[in-house]
Amino acid sequence: MSTNVLRTADGWWVVRDARAVPVDTKAVTTAELIADRAAVQEAALSDAPGTPVADLVALSPVTTPCRVVAQMVNYRSHARDSGFTGDIPPAFFRKASGSVSGPGEAVVRPSHVRFLDYEIELGLVMGAQLPVGAVVDEDDLPSYVAGLVVTNDISARDVQLTKTQFYESKSYPTFTPTGPHLTLLEPDDFTHLLDLRLRLSVNGELRQDRTLADMIVRPAQALTLLARFQTLDPGDLLLTGTPGGTALKAPPKPVEKIGALLPPAVKWKAFFKSQAKNPHYLHPGDVITATIATPDGRIDLGEQRTPVADAQ
Repeated sequence: MSTNVLRTADGWWVVRDARAVPVDTKAVTTAELIADRAAVQEAALSDAPGTPVADLVALSPVTTPCRVVAQMVNYRSHARDSGFTGDIPPAFFRKASGSVSGPGEAVVRPSHVRFLDYEIELGLVMGAQLPVGAVVDEDDLPSYVAGLVVTNDISARDVQLTKTQFYESKSYPTFTPTGPHLTLLEPDDFTHLLDLRLRLSVNGELRQDRTLADMIVRPAQALTLLARFQTLDPGDLLLTGTPGGTALKAPPKPVEKIGALLPPAVKWKAFFKSQAKNPHYLHPGDVITATIATPDGRIDLGEQRTPVADAQ
């Protein structure tokens, strides 16, 4: 069975229902904790009464600096929303690790951003080095992936679209809420990955709700493709794409064809004028709730609850 680990300013904790037991470890980074699984196991088996989880302030269980890599358009439902047809070529992009924030920290909208969007994503936390040239089969996943986290790939759409700039639009501070739990997996847990359901709500309204069965490029294949050019190390993070239901959606095909004929400045002005009527973009005061779990509770990454705020 999987083990949920929480990180606070005081250290690492194994979560057992509503209480948490401290892990007796000198680990400071996520990579160091993964290397000290014996200490995690000892805490998981401890009969200590523990501390109420409600009394703890969770930090991101993925420590930085680290590599943060993400997959683009990796769910069929998101591809449909985005106007893609036919085969979707696998694509990756990088996010700054400075964008990683805790599961309860506010997502801060920069002053120049109007169209702030959400994207719940399953994060894979590496447990071993993935060297360039590695070929990862499904049975190999436990050798490379230590655990899972809830992540939210927050996106400044007006930056992303007008500049064709993924790195900037997704890398502002607080743009990768992560946690609350680092869910460390046992080998048998990997056979249940496709049962994981991703659910994201804004102010209680369900916006995204899909299982990993909707995924186009699954984790083993993604790691193989990534290893063609990119090394990953223990503690690095791979975001595996988001399902449909984001605020941004492709315009109808006739509108898209007309827009392609316009000068870029005119096209984007018209597009964002129409987007201003879309109520699903994030605004200060909104609260985003994100969960990832299997229906039977065998794997449960916990609930991430992040408010949205404007930069001061």
